[in-house]
Amino acid sequence: MSGTIKFSSSQFESSLSSFAERGITEFTLQDEGILSHKGKLLHFLQVFREKAGSVFLTLPVRAELLDMDVCKACAELYCTLEIPLEGTSKGNSYLFDKKFYSRRAQMLNTMGLVFGFDMDFASTAGDSVKNFRDRLDFALSLYPNHIDFPQLESSIKMAKPTATFSTQDIKMAKDCAHAVSTFYSYGRAVTWFLAVLAPLKMSAAKFFQDFSEWQNLNNCGLSSNWKPGESKHSEIEKMQLSFLKFKYEEKNKPQLFEVVSNVVRLNGALSRCFGEGEEGKVELQYNPDELLSGAAMDISSFFENAFIENSTVKVFMGEEGAEYHYC
Repeated sequence: MSGTIKFSSSQFESSLSSFAERGITEFTLQDEGILSHKGKLLHFLQVFREKAGSVFLTLPVRAELLDMDVCKACAELYCTLEIPLEGTSKGNSYLFDKKFYSRRAQMLNTMGLVFGFDMDFASTAGDSVKNFRDRLDFALSLYPNHIDFPQLESSIKMAKPTATFSTQDIKMAKDCAHAVSTFYSYGRAVTWFLAVLAPLKMSAAKFFQDFSEWQNLNNCGLSSNWKPGESKHSEIEKMQLSFLKFKYEEKNKPQLFEVVSNVVRLNGALSRCFGEGEEGKVELQYNPDELLSGAAMDISSFFENAFIENSTVKVFMGEEGAEYHYC
């Protein structure tokens, strides 16, 4: 048995040690008393490591609480951090502290922690679609594992038209958020997205706005009630490649798409092997080691300098995770 438990109780310590025998493999902490107090949070993380260290922990935590002590404790666990990415209103203006989030993200990335952002729109006075796009561009530059938009899933914090965020703006933001969820989050694109975006010379927000239009034309947009979470990753990968091929042709750079395709397909196969235990074969035109190296993060340079090396690799789960070898 495996599953996800959402748990909030002052009696959690007595329950943690029984997680393994109960078949609980994932745990989401939702106790605000713990999540809002550093001392209590550090105590929880220590007890969790001692009694349920093999369980995957999801920790919804505000960025203000993520100092070095908390990050070090999280680094000893199998966990992901869910961080609200939000601003404040002052005098009908929307204020957002990029330096603050940049410092936190740099620390998280340096320590190898997995984290995602929760984003909203039209819920704070002074917010606008321009501000939303700016936040989205900024968020993606920090390499989050995923970005979630709670407003797409619930009516708890509904977006309502304001003087700075019209009804049409809200629709555009929702479509864009759905596109991000599909392409970036469920598409597991964190490792390669910025590298693939760079040659197109466009902002991430514009890329996803275009992708949302592509989704609507192909009956997999928000209005069609298609849900990326109910689709296989391999199907989303086909969508990614189809749209990327279109964009690279549109930008008169079709010659670079072969590199892009190799990078996306190899990373996708490895992620499915790690996530679903799915073995597979991938036909490549470049050396797989090079495709997974820093050299491939510059698509244009890689195309100019890498040697063609047609091969087929088998992706499988090894002793230390997803691996591959030549067929």
